[in-house]
This record gives sequence, C-alpha cells and structure tokens, in this order.
Amino acid sequence: MMTKEQILAAVEEQQIRFIDLWFTDIMGMVKSVTIPSAALESALTNGTHFDGSAIEGFARVAESDMRLIPDPNTFVVLPWDDADERTARLICTVHTLHGEPFIGDPRYALVKVLRQAEEMGFTYQTGVELEFFLFRVGDGKALLPLKVLDQSGYFDMSSSPAKGVLRRMVTMLTSMGIVVDSTHHENGAGQHEIDLEYDHALAMADKVLTARVALKTVASAHNLHCTFMPRPSSSLPGSGMHTHQSLHTTDGSNVFMDPGNEYGLSQTARYFLAGQLAHARAMCAILSPLVNSYKRLGTSFEAPVYVTWAHINRGALIRVPHISAGKEAHTRLELRCPDPSSNPYLASAVMLAAGLDGIRQQMPLPDAVEESLLRQDRNRLRHLEVLPTSLGEALETLGQNDVILSALGQFISDRYMTAKRQEFDEYNRQITAWELDRYINQY
Repeated sequence: MMTKEQILAAVEEQQIRFIDLWFTDIMGMVKSVTIPSAALESALTNGTHFDGSAIEGFARVAESDMRLIPDPNTFVVLPWDDADERTARLICTVHTLHGEPFIGDPRYALVKVLRQAEEMGFTYQTGVELEFFLFRVGDGKALLPLKVLDQSGYFDMSSSPAKGVLRRMVTMLTSMGIVVDSTHHENGAGQHEIDLEYDHALAMADKVLTARVALKTVASAHNLHCTFMPRPSSSLPGSGMHTHQSLHTTDGSNVFMDPGNEYGLSQTARYFLAGQLAHARAMCAILSPLVNSYKRLGTSFEAPVYVTWAHINRGALIRVPHISAGKEAHTRLELRCPDPSSNPYLASAVMLAAGLDGIRQQMPLPDAVEESLLRQDRNRLRHLEVLPTSLGEALETLGQNDVILSALGQFISDRYMTAKRQEFDEYNRQITAWELDRYINQY
C-alpha cells in the first residue's frame, strides 16, 4: 500500500511531469484523464472532476459531473514515454460529487462482490493466461489482409523477430510491477500467450487492463498490431483468457484444497464449482462479450462447448489442474470460456458471484466428464448442457439470471444489455462476403 506521501516523493524524485488517471467504461475500454504532476496532491486528496456524460452508456445527464478517486496501489511509471514527458499512471474508481461510489463503475461492481466474499470469510484470487495475435502492419499502416508475424506452432521456438518482441513485452510488464509466470507460442501462427502470476482478483483485473495497453504499445513500436480479438480469422484458432481461481481465508489458507478428495477439492470448492456450472450460460454474455467471441467458443481448438468439468479433459468448461504432492496450496479451478476482450472487472465479478451462490445454496456438483468417458459413451453428449452459440443467445440467458444481473447491478446490466443487443442486431443486418459468394448466383 503506497501512501500519498510516497507517491508524491516518487513523482518529484523521478521528475514525472504528467499523471494519467485511468478508468474503464462498461465495455472495458480504457479511458484516461491527464493532469500535470502539480495537480496530483489535490487529486489524491479530493479526486479529479470529469464529465461522465461524455462516456457512452456511463451516466445520465443528471449525473454527468463525477469524480475520479485514484487507487494509490496502482501507481506506476509508464515506461514507454520519453524522459522529458515522463508520465505515471493511477487507476481510479468513479464517485459521484456527493462522495458515493458510482453504481455504473465496473471496478466498483467487482469491489462489491469481493466484499460479499469477505463477509463470508473469503478472499478471491485469480491468475490469467492472456492469449493474443501479432500481425504485421503494412505500408500506410494497413492491417488487412492479415499477415502473421511468424509461422510457429504450439510451444514451438518462435522466430527471432517474434522472440525479441515477446521478451520486450515481458520486460515492460515486469517494469510495471506485473509478474509474468511464463510466455510461450500458442497453437496458431502469430499467436502467443503470457501467463500472469496469481494475485488478488482486483489487482489481477488492474493488471489485465494494464497488460492489454502495454502489449499493444510494444507491438506498435515494432510496426506490429497486437489484437485481443477472440478469433480474427477462420483459418486461425481463437484466443482465450483462461482464468485460474481460488478462495482463501483472511490468513491466506487455500479454502479449495482437500488432499483426501479424489480431485483434491474441498466441499467449499465443489459448491463453488457447481455454482459456476449453474450460471455458466448467463456468464458467457460477460466473459465472451463480442459477436466474434462465438466464432471461438465451440469451434476453435480447445475452446469449450459443454457445461462440464473435468481433470484431464481440456475441452471441459472448468478444469481442475493436477497438483503435485506437497503443492496442495495451489489447488485451483480453471475456467476456460473467458476471452481477452472481456471487461476484466465485470468478468471477475460474475465469476465470483456465481461461485458464491453455489456455496450459499450448497449446490450439488454433477459428475466430472472426462475424455475417456465420452469416448466410451458418445450418447452422453446429447444430455449435456451446452454454452450459448451466439451473443444473442447469451444475452437472452443473462436476462433471466438474477444472480449474474445482481452482480452487475441494474445500472450496468441495463446499459450493457442494451448496447450488446444493438451490436448483435447490427451484426445480423450485415450481408457478408460468404453469403454473396454462396447465394448470389444460385437464386
């Protein structure tokens, strides 16, 4: 926890001239207000005013004037600015002028669910596998047609240019206090993964937000385009954001572990898992939020289709990773439907809310569905619940789920669903090249 005095001292010592105050809109897009360093002390003490009505779907006209309250824990110097324009960053929560947290702030939505967990005696920790593509930018900054950076495959050694870019990315994240567990090439040409070290869920959401900006910045400096679009090409696999998660007591003990259980899961973990399975279809509207997300789910390599859990089956929605003897404190659940286009605050909020509901209701956990079982009994597939196949279906399911809607709050859920329904309706009105190629001469 950095104090105001420590931040002000760091700004003076490092001759920082500007401060970027970051927050997100409901869709997860980073918004920023820049202030000179001389205004930082006032911002840390009283917040900074801004016009919320300028943010689409963010505020009613009557609530247009708002205040950004910086979180001191998020202070970091941005490593990509020139020395004579050195800039630091603080992530903010949004408040009304009366000093109350704004109910339309996605970060506050996560904070509210985290407080519910704390009231039950839990803290929530997550770790993410962030997948993305790197494409070459052509003359005139043209991106299309897509040209991948390399032709490597899963865990292959990348070509020298790609390796250099990835190392630069890791170096930049590390300089910003984001610990990287590992990085490797993914299955698709030009596709990579960076795994972020486990942390408290709010800190992890902040890190995902920061990493997306940092990785795009590094790519741009190398005349590349980094995209977190779930599936940018039908000839390439999709990009996910597998999220590892666990609950802990206030003293740090892992609540999920039980070495005596077949899967190493405590009763609390099994309730949590059951809750996420029960609310999985509704969560998809938040965790897989784009029309394009459903070109990944169910059709791309290792993307989940069925609402199942397993230990070995990598096609399962939720996987229980193997834990070596003596490492039981690392027991966790891996949710595999999120993709990197999701708002990290809302994503964590709904994942946690679903799991907590499973604990409160003591939901029974269905049997695991391993690959070996499906090979022996293919008929069982008919009886398994499946994830939504379109954004429209996901939104319809979300609209009927009080637990997930409550986690978002009425203000966010109303505006989110309105915007996403408009997006889906607009998509449905498009006439694609595929349709023209297939039908124009036939009918």
